[in-house]
Amino acid sequence: MSLGLHYKNQKYIFEEKEVVGVPFLSYPMLEKTGIVNHGFSTKLGGVSKGCWATMNISTTRGDDPEDVKENERRIARAIGVKPEDFTYTNQTHTTNVAVVRAEDKGKRFMETDGMITNVPGICLVTFYADCVPLYFVDPVKKVIGLSHSGWRGTVRKMGKVTVEKMQETYGSDPADIYAAIGPSICQDCYEVSEDVIEEFRKSFDKTYWPELFYKKENGKYQLNLWKANELIFLEAGIVPEHIAVTNVCTHCNPEILFSHRTTGNKRGNLSAFLALKEK
Repeated sequence: MSLGLHYKNQKYIFEEKEVVGVPFLSYPMLEKTGIVNHGFSTKLGGVSKGCWATMNISTTRGDDPEDVKENERRIARAIGVKPEDFTYTNQTHTTNVAVVRAEDKGKRFMETDGMITNVPGICLVTFYADCVPLYFVDPVKKVIGLSHSGWRGTVRKMGKVTVEKMQETYGSDPADIYAAIGPSICQDCYEVSEDVIEEFRKSFDKTYWPELFYKKENGKYQLNLWKANELIFLEAGIVPEHIAVTNVCTHCNPEILFSHRTTGNKRGNLSAFLALKEK
């Protein structure tokens, strides 16, 4: 089965799957831990119509609530979790990370862009349409994290904030954590202005600037969020062999993935899913 995705290089960190007619992406690196169910949705396999077609589970886009519920049932069954265990963020480009406890199952955390938990069965869900999904799995402490990181979250080092929250709350050792950067906009497609780059200059050492951005003749810059988040993982103490960096761009794959830069607000959302397996 092939989704027809355009990969930026030949290093395949994803496995393309289709279960019960629902395609999604998964990370072999995370699967090998043996403790999680996880995935990243595409536009395909759902029942939504119009600009939300077809796999959208976001309730903030104006989609038909009944279609969203059916999509939740479908993607949950494909990934191996239960829709009633979905626990959500209401993202506002913060670096707020919620600790999800058993009584929080099914909750939507407001003003929150990341979640961590050690409760089996709870499925963390975050939403995307060009921003960067960050997955975290600690197989030693049996703790997971899932965070949303746009340019604002990245410049404030959301990945490091999430790791530190796992350390403080559950005693995770960063060297034990497996971390993955999910499908999002690539450097070739991500043009930003001088004010954004100035924030990155403040946040990252000058030695990394050539890897993170370059200026064009029109005065704009091309920004590499993938590299920035990889550097943040390393700064947080995650070892290189435990890091998987995406090579799938949302903007390069408009038939398969939702992209804000492609369609603006007339779209659904992609979703990231991560749950500790129940015994």
